[in-house]
Amino acid sequence: MSLPFRRTVSVADEAGTLRLADDIAAIARPGDVVALYGDLGMGKSAFARAVVRRLANEPDLEVPSPTFTLLQSYDTARFPVHHFDLYRLADPDELIEIGFSEAIGEGLSLIEWPDRAGDELPAARLDIVISDGDGFYGRRFSLEARGGNWAERLDETFAVRDLLDRAGLAGAARSHVQGDASTRRFERATEEGSSAILMHWPPFGPLPVHADGLSYEALVHAPDRLDAFLAIGDTLRRHGFRAPRLIAADEPRRLLLLEDLGADSIAPGGIASYERYLAAARRLADMAAVSWPETATTDDGRAFPLPAYDRRALLTEVELFASWYAPDVGGRPLSDAEAVEWLALWDGLLARFDDDRSAWVLKDYHSPNILWQADGDPIGLVDYQDALRGPAAYDLASLATDARIDIADDLAAAMLDAYCDRRRAVAGPFDEADFRDAVVVLGAQRNAKILGRFVRYAKLTGRRQHLQFLPRVRHNFEKALDDKVLAGVKLWYERLDPPAARP
Repeated sequence: MSLPFRRTVSVADEAGTLRLADDIAAIARPGDVVALYGDLGMGKSAFARAVVRRLANEPDLEVPSPTFTLLQSYDTARFPVHHFDLYRLADPDELIEIGFSEAIGEGLSLIEWPDRAGDELPAARLDIVISDGDGFYGRRFSLEARGGNWAERLDETFAVRDLLDRAGLAGAARSHVQGDASTRRFERATEEGSSAILMHWPPFGPLPVHADGLSYEALVHAPDRLDAFLAIGDTLRRHGFRAPRLIAADEPRRLLLLEDLGADSIAPGGIASYERYLAAARRLADMAAVSWPETATTDDGRAFPLPAYDRRALLTEVELFASWYAPDVGGRPLSDAEAVEWLALWDGLLARFDDDRSAWVLKDYHSPNILWQADGDPIGLVDYQDALRGPAAYDLASLATDARIDIADDLAAAMLDAYCDRRRAVAGPFDEADFRDAVVVLGAQRNAKILGRFVRYAKLTGRRQHLQFLPRVRHNFEKALDDKVLAGVKLWYERLDPPAARP
C-alpha cells in the first residue's frame, strides 16, 4: 500500500527546478502519470521539458510545448514519454482522438492542465502544483502522491538528494546507469566535473522456497547486506586492486554513494579489446598470488565472512537450466529421469571443486563489471558483492565466455595463455592442465546457469531485455561441450535436441 505523501519544495531559480525535475525523472516508471497544475507562466512546460531531457539523456533535446498539438511523444533510452498540454481541449471526449488512454498505459505521461481530462485522468498519479515562490524566479512545488507507490519513491528520491547534498554534490544532475539482472539500481550524479555512482540496493523481501526449505538466494549464498559490498571492496583495495571507495551512505535506506570509475569498459563500443581483455586476464592471475582471508572487512572494522562456493551452490545454479531454460526453449518440462540425469552428471563434474577454496571468486568478472582506467591499475572492479571462496578458474571462465560481448576463439585462447604465464610468474608452478579443464567445466556450468537465470528473471519480473543475450550464451555453452571433459553432458544435451534459441 502506498503511504500518503505531501511535500512542498521551494526553489530559488531555474537550476532548482531542474534539480527537482531530475529527482522526479530518477524514479519515473512506465505507466506513471504526473499531473502538472499551475497558472499560465508558472513553468509547467519548463518542468516537463526538463524531465523529458533527463530521461532522454539529451540536455539540448528540442522539446516544444504541445499547446496546439495536445500531445508530443518521445522515445527515450528507458521508455516512451508522452507530454500532454490539454489547455485547448474543448471536451474530454477529444482525448480518444489523440490516443490518451493508450499513451497513459505505455510510458510516462506528463500532463499540463490535467483538470480538463475530467474522469479520464487516472486516479493513481503524482500531482504537482506549481505556484509563485520567493523572488522573481522562485517557484513553489506542492507534491501529492496518489497511489502508484509514488509516496515510497518520493521519499527515496529526496533521500538521495539529501545524500548528494551531504557529499558536496548539492546541484548534481542525476542520470540512469544500466544495471544488471538484479533488484539493484544505479545512477550517475555529476556536477562541475565531479561525479559519483549511486547504488540503490533494496532488500530481498520475502523469497519463494526453491529447495530444502530455502530460497534460491540462500542456496547460492547471495548476500542481502550492504556491508558485503563494502567489506569486499575495501579488502580488494587493501590488497592492491581497484574498487570504488565509499563517499557517503544512507544505510537505513540502503543507498551507497561510490567513487565513479567511469564508463570505459574493456569492450568499448561493444567490441572486445584484445589489449584490455589480456590485461584483465593477467590482473585476474595476480589475484592467485594473494592469500585471501576467509572474512572480508571494511576499513572501519565491519566483518563479512565469505561463504564457500560449495557443490550445492554450483548444482543449484546449473539446475536453473533444467527447470527454466530447457522447458522454455523445448516447449515442455523435462521428465524426472532427464532432470535427475542432468544433476547427476554435474554432481560428478563439480565434485572436483569440493576442497578448492584457494581464491576469491568475484562471480561476474566480465565486460560490464570491468571498467578500464586511464591511470594506475587499468582494471576497475565493480559488482563483486556476491564473491565467494572457491576455484580461481571460475572468473577466467566468466571473462572468456561473456554473455554480452563476442569473444573470438583466438582471444579466448590468448587470455588463457596470458593468465597461465602471469600466474606462474607471480604465484609459482601450478597444475596448468587441471586448471584448463576447470575453466571448461566452470564455463559450461556458468553459461548453463545464465540461460536458466535469464529466462527465470524474465518470467518472474516481466523484464525481458536480458533475453537478447541468450543466443550468445547458448553458443558459449555448446562450444564448451565439444571438450572431452564434458562428453557426458554433451550426450545428454544431444538427446534433448533443443530447437534454436528464441531471441
